[in-house]
Amino acid sequence: TGGNNDGNKEKRRKESILDLSKYLEKQIRVKFAGGREASGILKGYDALLNLVLDNTVEYLRDSDEPYKLTEDSTRSLGLVVCRGTALVLICPQDGVESIANPFITQ
Repeated sequence: TGGNNDGNKEKRRKESILDLSKYLEKQIRVKFAGGREASGILKGYDALLNLVLDNTVEYLRDSDEPYKLTEDSTRSLGLVVCRGTALVLICPQDGVESIANPFITQ
């Protein structure tokens, strides 16, 4: 019976922690380690969260403030493969809006 438990562990290890199937063919937004952000239509993914995005747009940073993105300054990237290990955030594009940072003292 010990072999049975090992088989179950192997199956669990191969499953993805996120179920992205409901976002296939929908617009999503991703944030990468290092601060880059992009959005595109999710075409595919694997268990390691490597993503394939189409019609991808990268949001460029403000030249004066490197941590601030400029929503109106973008560049088109087209079809992109995003490496899962570099992803920090994956979210649907619908419902995303910028808010003021409540932790900044003014």
